[in-house]
Amino acid sequence: IKQVKQIIRKNIDDISFVVGNGINRYGLQDENSSWDQLLLELWRKVVGEYKNNVPIGISLTEFYDILELNNTNNGSTINLQKEFCDLMGNWNFEHHHVLFLDFAKHAHAPILTTNFDNIFQKAGQLELYRTSRKGFTDFYPWDSYYGLSKLEYPTSGFGVWHINGMQRYFRSIRLGLTHYMGSVERARSMIHKGNEERLFTGKNVHNWKGAKTWLHVVFNKSIFIFGLGLDENEVFLRWLLIERAKYFRKFPERKKQGWYIAKKDSTSHGKKLFLEQVGIDVIELPTYDDIYKHLWD
Repeated sequence: IKQVKQIIRKNIDDISFVVGNGINRYGLQDENSSWDQLLLELWRKVVGEYKNNVPIGISLTEFYDILELNNTNNGSTINLQKEFCDLMGNWNFEHHHVLFLDFAKHAHAPILTTNFDNIFQKAGQLELYRTSRKGFTDFYPWDSYYGLSKLEYPTSGFGVWHINGMQRYFRSIRLGLTHYMGSVERARSMIHKGNEERLFTGKNVHNWKGAKTWLHVVFNKSIFIFGLGLDENEVFLRWLLIERAKYFRKFPERKKQGWYIAKKDSTSHGKKLFLEQVGIDVIELPTYDDIYKHLWD
């Protein structure tokens, strides 16, 4: 804990946080605080069949796309993205959410979360802001964040950015493999600006296409990742980490650091290999209390 806190303190002026659903599952004992259970509930509503778990051999993203296929085939009018948001309606924050948010506020650090829910918004009493006045789409509200004040750029200070969509805009929720491929396509058009020959031009300046979106944080801040499985089905975020590594290889003087925090003995060899090769140091702590409470008190 002391060593990790020292890493954070040493990099406090350049740090951002990437947070997954682990922070919700730690505090909420309700099994429905997992994506798996929410998808299984949707399966019951759409297909009419009860399942205890998502079968081995199919990813969560593929499972959702199969749901969409069945939804269409059955002639159902269920809007799965909206239904998914409604199922998260009763989620609420715990003390450790407030602890972490207070830390990030004082550090003026951006938070990128893969979560869709508005727990951080509630815990920090945050308001919705946008960094850009043009081009808004509720499919990809990438310039929208929850915070305490208006920021000129996402790297300018504290804000909570929902990289896979937010509960407020149900059409933004990225659940299926098709959704994630759409996110990759959109991000790629910003990162590469048309073709591979113009790879990463100008990404550390404020006039590139993604400068007002949370993508700017990925390429211009050190990232501290926790509460995130980052398994093989996290295709969008894994792809972004690969692009980030390519960018730093092309411009080594702009290189930023990265850390992935997990519970002891929970990280597979393959995941460690991937993370280390894209410039992310893997650090394992003894308990979940260390990750979600002790780091921030």
